[in-house]
Formats: sequence, C-alpha cells, structure tokens
Amino acid sequence: MFMVQFADNRKARFEYELKDTLEAGLMLTGAEVKSVKDGNVSLKGSYITIHANGAYLLNAHIGPYKYAKNENYDPTRTRKILLKKSEINQLIGKEKGTTIVPLEVYAGKNGKIKVKIGVGRGRKKEDKREYIKTRDAKREAKSHENT
Repeated sequence: MFMVQFADNRKARFEYELKDTLEAGLMLTGAEVKSVKDGNVSLKGSYITIHANGAYLLNAHIGPYKYAKNENYDPTRTRKILLKKSEINQLIGKEKGTTIVPLEVYAGKNGKIKVKIGVGRGRKKEDKREYIKTRDAKREAKSHENT
C-alpha cells in the first residue's frame, strides 16, 4: 500500500523513548485538509491531551490554504483526534509520567488524513547521548558495509 507522508516529528522520536504507537483520524476543516495535502503542516512542539469527551491535538501548525477565505483563521487551533472509546481508555490507563505526542501526519486509506500517535517517556540527557552514540555506530557500520 502506498502512503503519502505530509509531516514527520523527528524531534519527538529523539526526545521521547516511545513504547507504543497508535493510528488515529484527525478532524479538520475542508481548507485545512487541502493545506495539509499541500504539505503545509508542522508538528514541531505539538502534543496530545486526553479529556473526558476525547483526545485533542494542540499546537500543531497547519498553515492557511492559499485559495480559501482565511478570515480569523488560527493555524495552531486545537483539533480533535478521532479514536475509539477503547483506545482512549487504553491511553488513559497508561502509567504516570508518560507523554502522548504526534509522530507523523499522512494520508491513510481513501485519502483520509491520519495521525500516528506515540506514547512514551521523556529521555534524560544521558539517555539522549547514548541514543546518539548507538545511532552513529549503526550509521558507521552501514557505511563500512556498503564499501
């Protein structure tokens, strides 16, 4: 299956040690959908909160669509994430100290805009250094393997 990726939150993969991932729908307006499909989306600094009536994506920047009437448009407005009740209860049941962050925005089946959610714990400075060392070692081994 061919998947089109519109945004990737690489910083979240570095900042958090992800234990679980989930796929969810994203409730957008028509102009926002077109803007996302143009690639005008950023997940930098965004996060997800869980409330009694659902999950919400905060601080995700979706720029205004250039052909739409953009009066009073807020690019970082709170957007609802479409999850089943069982998935929301699963996220609520996670242990204390975990953070829920969006990892990527992409086109799912039938062109629907989907968001990949990661649940994890923040890395400490020492853990980040260790992560960089292992990543560089893998990269070095791969470059020696190709030559």
